[in-house]
Formats: sequence, structure tokens, C-alpha cells
Amino acid sequence: MGAESSLPGRVWGRERPTPRRQAPTVGRIVEASIALADAEGLDALSMRRVAADLGSGTTSLYRYVTGRDELLELMVDAIAGETEPAPLTGDWRADLAAMARGHRETLLRHPWLGAVMATRPALGPNSLRHMDHALAAAGQLTSDITLAAGVVALVGDYLAGAVSREVAEQEAQRRTGLTEEQWRAGVGPYIREVIESGAYPQFARRVVEARDQTHGERFEFGLACLLEGVAATCVSGAAGPTGAA
Repeated sequence: MGAESSLPGRVWGRERPTPRRQAPTVGRIVEASIALADAEGLDALSMRRVAADLGSGTTSLYRYVTGRDELLELMVDAIAGETEPAPLTGDWRADLAAMARGHRETLLRHPWLGAVMATRPALGPNSLRHMDHALAAAGQLTSDITLAAGVVALVGDYLAGAVSREVAEQEAQRRTGLTEEQWRAGVGPYIREVIESGAYPQFARRVVEARDQTHGERFEFGLACLLEGVAATCVSGAAGPTGAA
């Protein structure tokens, strides 16, 4: 299929044929594709494999979905439709934090999703509804839409980076078969040698004295710092009308 067939305007603007008798619907194709990606990762996702999982012919799938790129667009929007944006409270900080927490949960349920969304923005109806909600939340902080969009993008960038560490740990456990606790036990003797060498005193303090935080605790700490910085920059007027400090 040509590149034009996978453009968002083509994905969401074209009519799809009514499924033939006993043929999988577009919704069923997307559902099976999400289940496959969740279980085995994006490398396993292909039209041929999805057709096999559905007990259908690959050619028949192409009647309803033009190819893998369009399928990914449909998958991302279907996942966005799993949850509805929470009503705004009037507190921009609380609303953006709630948005970030909800999106984190979604990214952890679908570990492949972050890599797809890091390329180009999703423009399906469910995705646009969430984007509109996020901009409205940031709009409670500033009437400058450029600045509001910058705040939303900043929260999204933090979210992507923070969750990528959790997803990487999940992948490491899947690849090695070792939990984080088992991995730590394995490297324990080496770490003791490093500490006893005295060459890295601050790292030694980190290992010996610091309390290990959960992924959730680290996420909340970073999110709080980020929103505090947004408040200090935007509320104080340090950011200009273009959103640049």
C-alpha cells in the first residue's frame, strides 16, 4: 500500500466496507492486534499473524485495513477509548497530575504503546478527545494556547521518560527470566566489592543508606517537581506569550 493510504486523514475519513458473513469486523481485528502486541510485542505484529490468530485469510483483512500503519493508528485510538477523561476540577495541577497518572497506567498495560506514540501524534477521535481535555486542563493555568500546549507536551515528555524505565524493567524480566530482586542478588557480591573499595563514596551511601523507592514513588516525586516548576515559571510570568522562558 502507498504512503498516502496510512495518513491519518485517510484512516479516519474513509468509509469501510461492511464485513462479509463470518468475516472479522474491524473492531475484532483491532482487538486481536492489541492482544498480540501486548503479549509478544510489536515485532510480532503483522497482517499475516493477525489473520492467523483470527482464523481468517490475510487478503480478507486488507479489505478493511490497508496495512500495518493503519492498523497501528486504529489500535492506538482503541486504547485511548478504554478510558474517559475525568471531569476537570478547576485545579490545573490536580487535573494534569490525574491525567498523567491515568496515562501511566495505560502505558504499563500496553508496553508497546509508548514507542508508537513517540513518533507522531495520534489523531483518532478518542485520542483527540483526550488531547482536548489535556489542553483544557492546562488552560486553567493560562489562556495562552501556545503555553498550554507546551505544558501538556512537557508533562507528556516526562511521562514517556518515566514510564520507559518501568517498561524496560518489564522487558528485562521477560528476556532474562529474572525479577529485579533476583538480579540484585546476583550483582550483590560485585556491589559489595565496589563499596569496600572506597572509590565511590556517594554511590556507597546510596546503596547503604538510601531507601529504595518504588516506581510509583519515583513517578510521583518527579511529577510533583515538574508541576512545581511549571507553576514557578508560568504563574510568576517568567514564560512569555510564546511559551518560551
